Amino acid sequence: MTQQPPSEVVDRPVVGSYPTYAGAQRAVDFLADNKFPVEHTAIIGSDLRMVETVLGRLTRGRAALAGAGTGAWFGLLIGLLLSVFAAGAHNVIVLLVSGLVYGAVFGAIFGFVGHAMTGGRRDFSSRSQIVAARYEVVADAQVADEAKNMLARMAMREG
Repeated sequence: MTQQPPSEVVDRPVVGSYPTYAGAQRAVDFLADNKFPVEHTAIIGSDLRMVETVLGRLTRGRAALAGAGTGAWFGLLIGLLLSVFAAGAHNVIVLLVSGLVYGAVFGAIFGFVGHAMTGGRRDFSSRSQIVAARYEVVADAQVADEAKNMLARMAMREG
């Protein structure tokens, strides 16, 4: 699959405009279901904004707990890697459990210390995402009219 330069993607005719990404996806899926060459289309989000959703207050305990969880996974991975060189099933179990426990302990310590070092400047956890106000389906000029007609039929069906 080849990628087109961004200017070539943006400079194509708009064949449909939707308030949600799911709506634009549904339109492209409709085109694909009706044997339209969807490799000549793109979905473009416009009026982008960053939305940060606050998930809750972040205490030192929660930071330590999150660090322990991350550390446990990391320790388990290290245990798995070391178990490749272990002889016997007992040694494998010991390595996995040791990696899990040590990873959780050190992860909790690093999580606690890392949060304590922020000095209260960021006492909440959050998740960031980029969202668009509108999504446009564009198509290459040679197939744009066909795509518009097909999407008009889709709109009539959905009524």
